[in-house]
Amino acid sequence: MRNMLVSLFVLIALLMAACGSATPTTDTEHIEDMADTGPIGADTTGDNSTDAPADEDATTPTVLRLATTTSTADSGLLDEILPDFEAQYKAQVDVVAVGTGQAIALGENGDADIIMVHARQREDEFVDNGFGVNRRDVMYNDFVIVGPGDDPASIRDTPIAADAFQAIAAANAPFAARGDDSGTSTKELGIWESAGITPSADLQWYNALGQGMGETLIVADELLAYTLTDRGTYLSMQEQLPNLEIMVGGASIEENEDTVLYNPYGIIPVNPELHTGINAELAEQFAEWITSAAIQAQIGEFGIDTFGQPLFFPNEE
Repeated sequence: MRNMLVSLFVLIALLMAACGSATPTTDTEHIEDMADTGPIGADTTGDNSTDAPADEDATTPTVLRLATTTSTADSGLLDEILPDFEAQYKAQVDVVAVGTGQAIALGENGDADIIMVHARQREDEFVDNGFGVNRRDVMYNDFVIVGPGDDPASIRDTPIAADAFQAIAAANAPFAARGDDSGTSTKELGIWESAGITPSADLQWYNALGQGMGETLIVADELLAYTLTDRGTYLSMQEQLPNLEIMVGGASIEENEDTVLYNPYGIIPVNPELHTGINAELAEQFAEWITSAAIQAQIGEFGIDTFGQPLFFPNEE
């Protein structure tokens, strides 16, 4: 009887083992199904592999490429006002601070979305040739001639810049020039022309540096040389320039008697029809923003607390 019971248990065990191995792929298939459908409770209505990049794109700021002059950067103006635009439009402004000639070239080549420069004739040519659209006035300041305190050319308080340049040349006094195809360089060469003088490398006293405004001022300070600068950059760097003083142009723009030294800035969106990849919508938004009443007021206040006068004056009409 006992043997019969043992045999019965063995038979039952064999039958159970056989049933367990009859469908060996069941657990594997179940695991694969779980892998395909994701964890219990997971959202399986979309492709998770594409959700993350979409979310990342949603938080990535739109980029605006701004080509502008070194004076707007060296003076600190852009650092002051750009955070407002970037926050308001959830954008990132990539600033390329170069001379006006280089900024215009960047616009012509489609390597900038918008340019802000200060050489009106060249700005008009940029628009007339189809490279830019809807130029607007933004702001202005003025140029001054700075030089060493002992004033070897005796130009202090000379009212007309061309007369001061003639005196500098007559004294063979060192002069530091931008020499970088900038708006300031264009203005300087025009003054030399009015003075009847053609500066060149043959003149030992004339130093064409190929540098921005800040670097040129530093070299002029080191060489005890005269130079032409926009007032805003000079005032913002004055503590770094112990050897330089304003010789022509007065203590403020109101005292500047030479209208030739007036220095207006324009903003010009690049024509999107000439190049692919131009962020025309953001460029137009930037132009409207910088000429808005609020930002114009901010531009007009910049520098007053530190220098007792604005570095730029609003000019949108």
